[in-house]
Amino acid sequence: MPQILLVDDDPAILEILRAYLTAEGHTVLEAVDGTRARALLPRADLAILDWMLPGTSGMVLAREARAARLDLPILMLTARGEEEDKLRGLDAGLDDYVVKPFSPREVVARVRALLRRAGVRETVTSGGLHLDLRARSARLDGQPLDLSRLEYDLLTTLAQHPGLAWTRERLLERVWGGDFPGTERVVDVHITGLRKKLADSAEAPRFIETVRGVGYRFRDAED
Repeated sequence: MPQILLVDDDPAILEILRAYLTAEGHTVLEAVDGTRARALLPRADLAILDWMLPGTSGMVLAREARAARLDLPILMLTARGEEEDKLRGLDAGLDDYVVKPFSPREVVARVRALLRRAGVRETVTSGGLHLDLRARSARLDGQPLDLSRLEYDLLTTLAQHPGLAWTRERLLERVWGGDFPGTERVVDVHITGLRKKLADSAEAPRFIETVRGVGYRFRDAED
C-alpha cells in the first residue's frame, strides 16, 4: 500500500487524518516534529506536512526533500491562505496545499489525485504476477504467494515503479526504515529469497533485475 507520511504537532489533526487515510487503505507514518519527519521521508510515497512545526517548518522539510532529490508528492497543511504564501510554497517544491480549517475528505481526495499523478498504483499485473496493494495479496500464475511482510514490501516497492533502479541504500531506508541497524547485505539476502518464491533468477530475470553497481529494478513489462 502507498505509505503516507503525516507530519503535524496537533494530536487531533493526526488522529482524524490517520483514521481517514487508513480507511482509504493507506499505511500512515507519523511525526510531530522535523527530526522524526526527516528520518521517515525516504520511506514515504507522499508527505502531508504542517507549515508550522516545533523547531522547524514544513517549508524547510519540503526544500530539504527536493534538495535530496526525493521524488514524492508533498501536500502542505497551512493556515496561510494568502496568494504570496501559496506561491512561496510552490517555489519550495510543494505539489498542493490545503488551507486550515479543512475537510478530511478534501485531504483524502487530494492525496488520491497526487498519488495517481505520481504513478503510484494500487494493483500491479506483470507476466503472471498480480499484486493487490489494498488487500496486501500476491499471486503468481493464479496461485497465492506466501511472502513475509518484508518480502511483500520489497516486491511492491520495486513493482510499483517498473524500470526504476533502486539502490540498496534506498531500499533499506524504504522497507526496513532509516534506523535499521543492519547492513545493505540484508537487501541482497531478501532479494535472493524473493526470487526463489517467484521462480526467478538473476541470470535470466523474469521480474527482478540486478543493476550492476547500483541495486535492483523490476522489469518493465514492455522490455
